[in-house]
Amino acid sequence: MKCIYLGLSILLYLVSQNLNAKPTFEQYITDIKLQSVKKGYTTDFIEQVFSGVSYREKTVTADKNQPETKLTLDKYLATRVPDWKVKKAIDLMMQHEELLDQVEQQFGVQKRFIVALWGNESNFGNIMGKHSVINSLVTLAYEGRREALFKKQLFAALKILNQGHVELDEFVGSWAGAMGQSQFMPTSFLDYAIDFDNDGRKDIWNSKADVFASIANFLKSEGWSNQLTWGRQVTVPDNFDFSLAGLNLSSKRLLADWQTLQVRRYDGTDLPDLPIKGSLIAPDGGTGRIYLVYSNFHTLMKWNRSSYFGVSVSYLSDRIQKGS
Repeated sequence: MKCIYLGLSILLYLVSQNLNAKPTFEQYITDIKLQSVKKGYTTDFIEQVFSGVSYREKTVTADKNQPETKLTLDKYLATRVPDWKVKKAIDLMMQHEELLDQVEQQFGVQKRFIVALWGNESNFGNIMGKHSVINSLVTLAYEGRREALFKKQLFAALKILNQGHVELDEFVGSWAGAMGQSQFMPTSFLDYAIDFDNDGRKDIWNSKADVFASIANFLKSEGWSNQLTWGRQVTVPDNFDFSLAGLNLSSKRLLADWQTLQVRRYDGTDLPDLPIKGSLIAPDGGTGRIYLVYSNFHTLMKWNRSSYFGVSVSYLSDRIQKGS
């Protein structure tokens, strides 16, 4: 009797394990297809989109092995904002001046910041990635660590294709699914992409008009003000309390308050006498560069949460404005 009971227990355990086992990639694709059809897409469309999709181990490896080496901000800026990129940014802003002026006027975002983001994200459209967006997103969803995130992006990608903004064979991006010259994830595309050239497609891969307007629309939608710059590099006294630094709401203070705390412009002069608030950031701690940043920098943090990224975009925009 005990043997029968034990055998039954083992059988039930094996069945439960099988029910909880991870599906094969092919089974996962089948389930994704069924979910997609339930969302209203035709079977023909779904079969076409997923034709040839395969599990890409290199995508998972890239996701698991993102660089962890700690760079200093100085080294990061030297890599992300070299002199050649500054010159190219200035040349391209002049080349597309009329279009950028139109975008700036409509969205209220200074063109130097549009160009700086364009340059930082895709080297002005030269490095957009050549990975199938669908393949990347399916692979990362199946891998499982952030399945909900990448499934959401995948279904957004299907909507982009179904709306006809890009052909399937041109639907490429980074290994993580970031797309086009602005490197939007699919959900960001749906939220912010603009058909500025009025050709019926939001083409952030090939249309400069759509790229510039989409970048500007993101910034404007997230609170950008063309009445302000992003911030400035500053100095602080030797005994400064760095617990006051940070980008959280409670760390914001009026410029007059920072002035009282002996925060000064980098050249030692007083801070602007303006009724605006700023946050103090020290990306490398008290021994590195220190900045007093305004609301526009907080908007840049919504694009990319890295303060290094925000400073690099801002630094490039300042050099564009300076002309060197």
